[in-house]
Amino acid sequence: MKFNRIFLFFLTLVSAFRAYSWPGMEMPVLHVDGRYLKDDAGNIVNLHGFGQTYSPWFNEQGSKWSNYDVDKCLAYNKDLIDKIMEAGWKVNFLRLHMDPYWSNTPGMSTTGENDISAFDMTRFRQYLSSVFIPMAEYAVSKGLYVVMRPPGVCPENIELGDDYQKYLKKVWGYVSTERKLVNNPHIMFELANEPVNIKGTDGEYRSWGDPSFENLTAYFREIVDLMRNNGCNNILWIPGTGYQSQYAGYAKYPIKGDNIGYAVHVYPGWYGSDAIEPSHELGGQYGGGFSKFSEGWSNQILPIAEKAPIMVTEMDWAPSVYNASWGKSITGKMLGEGFGANFKVIADRTGNVSWMIFTGPELLAQFDSSPSNNQNNTFLTDPEACPWPVYHWFKEYAGDSLPEVSDVRIGFSPSSSFNGEVITVMPGSALHCGLIGDSGNGYEIYLAADFSADVANTNILEWKGGYFIVKNQGETDITLSYSGNGKSEVKKLHVVSTLFPFVEGLFNPSIWETGSFDETTHEIKTGTYGFAGWTYSSGIDLSESDYLVAEMEGQNNSGVSFRVFDINNYWTDPAMADFINGIARFDLKALYSDSGRKLDPSHLYIIGFWSTGSAPFRISKVYSEGGSAHAEYIYDNSRTLDVYSIQGIKIKSGVTYHEALSSLPHGVYIIEGRKVKI
Repeated sequence: MKFNRIFLFFLTLVSAFRAYSWPGMEMPVLHVDGRYLKDDAGNIVNLHGFGQTYSPWFNEQGSKWSNYDVDKCLAYNKDLIDKIMEAGWKVNFLRLHMDPYWSNTPGMSTTGENDISAFDMTRFRQYLSSVFIPMAEYAVSKGLYVVMRPPGVCPENIELGDDYQKYLKKVWGYVSTERKLVNNPHIMFELANEPVNIKGTDGEYRSWGDPSFENLTAYFREIVDLMRNNGCNNILWIPGTGYQSQYAGYAKYPIKGDNIGYAVHVYPGWYGSDAIEPSHELGGQYGGGFSKFSEGWSNQILPIAEKAPIMVTEMDWAPSVYNASWGKSITGKMLGEGFGANFKVIADRTGNVSWMIFTGPELLAQFDSSPSNNQNNTFLTDPEACPWPVYHWFKEYAGDSLPEVSDVRIGFSPSSSFNGEVITVMPGSALHCGLIGDSGNGYEIYLAADFSADVANTNILEWKGGYFIVKNQGETDITLSYSGNGKSEVKKLHVVSTLFPFVEGLFNPSIWETGSFDETTHEIKTGTYGFAGWTYSSGIDLSESDYLVAEMEGQNNSGVSFRVFDINNYWTDPAMADFINGIARFDLKALYSDSGRKLDPSHLYIIGFWSTGSAPFRISKVYSEGGSAHAEYIYDNSRTLDVYSIQGIKIKSGVTYHEALSSLPHGVYIIEGRKVKI
C-alpha cells in the first residue's frame, strides 16, 4: 500500500510537470473557490466559448473528411479555431466532444448516441491520443481552456451500478490517468451529457425530487472518487437530470470536494423562457418573457449556483426560418420578450455563470462584424439570432470598450403590468428592474451605472439590488434614480400589490386550453372546457381569512365555476363553487374538494374559473374577507367611498380607495360594509 501511494504521488508530479509543458502557459491557473471560478490572484473568472465535435457529420455533414482520416480531421478543426479567432470572437474556452465516431466499432450498428454497445476501449485509447489530446493541445495553444465531455449521451433512464455508470467509469478512469491531461490546469471534464431520469431511492425513474437526487449524487460521486483516487484534481463539471435542466436537488445532496462545478444546458422554452419567436399576428408571444424565465432559473439553477460555479455547456437560439440553431427563439429585449437578451441578464445577475454558444463552429468562422452587416437578415447578421449579439457580448466580457449607447431606459419585468405610472404586482412575486442601454448596433447592453431605488412602504416592497420582492398586499410609491453614461434621471412610480389582478400578463386566460381576456371589461372566454385565472408559484396564504368570494356580472351561459387548488398542479382535485345569483363563495375554514379531501388555505397555488368555453363571461371582482383579510377589490379607484372605524365612527367621506389606504394608519376599518385590515 505504501508503494502504491508513493507511485501515485510520483505519477501526479510527473503529470503536472507534463501539463505545464503545454503551450498556453500565460493562461491563469483556475480553481473553484466557493461558488466561483477564480484565478490564483483571487479574481472571479467566468469563461465564454464555443464547442467542437470531431466526426464527419458534425463537420459540415461529411463534406470535409471521412473514413477515420485523423490528419484531415485535425487540419479541418484546427483551421476552424484559427478562423474563429481571426473573426474576432473573444472566446476563452472550448467544449470538446470525444465523439463516439472514433471509439465505436466500425460497421457495428447502434440505436443512437445513447447506445454504448459498440464502444471499444482500445479504440478510445487510440483516438484519445491521436485526435482528442492533439485538439486540446492546439486549443490551449490558442488561449482556450478545454472542457472535455465523454462520447455520446446518456440513455433515458440510468441507475446506480448500471452499464452506463460502468462505461463512464471506464472512460474517466482512463482519462484521469492520462499524463497529458491529469492536473493540467487548462483542462476540465464534464462527466456526462444530458442525463434524463435516474432511479431514485424509492425505485421510481424521474428527474426531480429527493429520492432521485440522493441517487444522482451517489452516481456521480463514485466517478468523482475514482478520478480523485487516480490523482486527478482537474475541475469537474457535474450534469443534472432533465437533459441538464434540473439542479435544485443538488442543494440538498451536493457533490462534495474541491474543484467541483455544475454543467447546465439552457434552451428556449426551458425554465419558462420564450420558446419561439413572438406571434405578432396574435398580438403577443409564446413563453413567459423575462419574469417566468428568471423564476424558472431561480427554482432550478440558483439553489446550486449559490454553492458552486455554473458552466452552461449548451445554449443557442435563432428564429426558426434560419434552420441553423438548436434553440428556436429570438434575442428579444432585456427584461422583456424573447430568450437571448434575458439569458444574458440572468447569467450576469447570477454572477458565477460561464457559458458558450453551441452554434456550429463553421458558422462562427464565417462571422463578419462589420456594422452594416447586421441589416442583411442572415443567421449571422440578424440581431434576433444568437451570433450577432453574442459576438459583441463576448467582447464586452473581454473588457473591450462598450459602444456609446444611443438610448438608456429603465427596464421592468413583468412589463405587461404597467399602466402609465402605475404598476400592478402580486404578493410573492418579483418585480425586476434594470438599466438597459441600446447599443445602436442591433443589441442591448445591461448597464452597470449608479442605480438606486427608494420604497415608501417597505412592508409592501423590498429592494434587493436589481429587483423588488413583493411582500404583502397594499400600495406604495417607489423612486428610481440613476446616473452614468452621461445621463441621469429620477422616475417615480406607484405600485399596487393585489392577489387577484385583472391585468394582462398577470391574469392568465389560458391556464388550460387557449382563452382570451379583456382587461378593460373583465370579459373572459376560456377554451373548450378551459380554465382561466391566477397562478402562484410559491403559493399564497389565505388561512387568516374566512371567505374567498368571486362576483359575476351578467349571465352565466357557459357553466362557469370558481375553483381553487392547494397543489401546484392543475390535474389535481380542487375545491369548486357554483355561482348563485352572481356570487361564488368558499368557506376557507371548511374547504373541501368534491372527493372529500380537505384543502389547506395556507398554500393555494391556482385560483380561477372553469367554463365550457361556449360563451364569454365577466367577473367584476375577487376578494377575501373576514378574519384579518384585506378585501381584494379595494384597489378600484373608479368610485368614492366612506371609511368607518371598527367602532362604526365615520372617519372619511367621499374618498377614493387609494386616498383611503395611503393615509390611514395601521388598523382595522369598515369599508363598504366589509372589515379591512390596513
